[in-house]
Amino acid sequence: MNRTTLFTLTLPAFALLAACNGNTDADTSVTNNGAAVTEISSTTENGTMNTTIATPAMTPQQFADTAAASDMFEIESGKLAQQKSSTQALKDFGKMMVDHHTRSTEALKTAAGKASPALTPVAKLDAEQTANLEALRGATGAEFDRLYRDQQTAAHQKALAAMQAYGETGDSATLKDFASSTQSVVKSHLERLQAM
Repeated sequence: MNRTTLFTLTLPAFALLAACNGNTDADTSVTNNGAAVTEISSTTENGTMNTTIATPAMTPQQFADTAAASDMFEIESGKLAQQKSSTQALKDFGKMMVDHHTRSTEALKTAAGKASPALTPVAKLDAEQTANLEALRGATGAEFDRLYRDQQTAAHQKALAAMQAYGETGDSATLKDFASSTQSVVKSHLERLQAM
C-alpha cells in the first residue's frame, strides 16, 4: 500500500507523523521558493509509505532554535519513557534519547558559538511539542508505548528533514557541518524505532 502525505514544517515544529516497522531512506531537493523538500520513504512489511516533508528555508538562528527544541523534546519524552514504558526496549530507547540528545545539544551549542556571527540556540518547545509531552504524561501502559513510538517516529522524521535541508542549503558553515554530521545519528534512531 502506498501513501504520500505532505506535511509543512513550521518552525520549529516537530510533531506527529506515523510510519513504523521498516527501513528509512531520505532525499532532499530545493524548490524555487526556497523550501527544501525532503522525501522520506519508510518500507513496511505491507509495502512502502512515502512521506514528503517541506521544510522552509531557515536562517541560522531558526535552525539552531529548531534543533535545540527538538533535542529538548527528545530529552523530556525520553525521561518519561524511562519512567512509564511497559517495555524494556522503550525504556532503553528513552535512556538513549536522553544521552544522545544531551550530547547533540552540547554539539549544537559549540557549532552555534563558532558561527559568524555567534549564536545562542534557544530551546523552547512549541505548542505541539508541549501538547505531545502532556499526552505522554497522561498515557499509561500500552497506550503510552504506542504514543511514544509514534511521536518519536514523527519527531525523528522531521528532525532528519530539517538536518538534511539545512545541511544542503544553510547559510552557516558550522551549523551546516553540525546538521550533516547529525543526520546519521537521527537515521540510526529511526531504524531502531522501526525495528521495535
